[in-house]
Amino acid sequence: MRSFVHAAVLAAGLVAALPAAGQERLVPRSEFFFEADAGTTRPITAERGSGDAVIERLGKTIARSPRNAEAVAHLAHIAMEAGRPELGRELYGRALGLVGSSHALYRPLRWNYGWDLYRTGDAGGALEQWQALVADRGVTAVWMPPTFALVMWTLDRREEAVQWYAAAVRSEPALWTTTERHAELLPEWRPGEIAILGEVQQAWQQDPPEWP
Repeated sequence: MRSFVHAAVLAAGLVAALPAAGQERLVPRSEFFFEADAGTTRPITAERGSGDAVIERLGKTIARSPRNAEAVAHLAHIAMEAGRPELGRELYGRALGLVGSSHALYRPLRWNYGWDLYRTGDAGGALEQWQALVADRGVTAVWMPPTFALVMWTLDRREEAVQWYAAAVRSEPALWTTTERHAELLPEWRPGEIAILGEVQQAWQQDPPEWP
């Protein structure tokens, strides 16, 4: 814990301003979603290992190079997983402030920040991060339908959730028509998240929306 605090002090900085959550409907604008977008859906790992040792190394890296956004983002993720969401938000904000939308780290940063927010109970904040990835450029990535279905259902925006699930089915009907392969298709998802997506699938099955 001591090394965590020490590293956080070294990494502390201004929180990047994020847009306020809007209530504008977010539904699929494309019929199919096939793009792999692997550069977005990757973990951010500046140091190998776990525990105090990796926290200490990250702190030293940031002390030497305060603009090392990858190290700051990695430390932010550790903070969120350790049950320190306020610190995690501060560090993620600093990391976002260090990169522009054209930077190679921008998209995975928002992707990972979104998941960390979702898993600390802030589905609205997660939606902000993932929606920024959609607004940034035209993208029809395979991660979008299940991810937006999950977060919309969690936010009780159920019609939108079902429309996103329908996009997954249109794109790969053999994979998404039933829930049988959800865990296989989404290996990084937690059991509770898989269960929520199963609820969306049931709602879709009861009343599949038409396209467009």
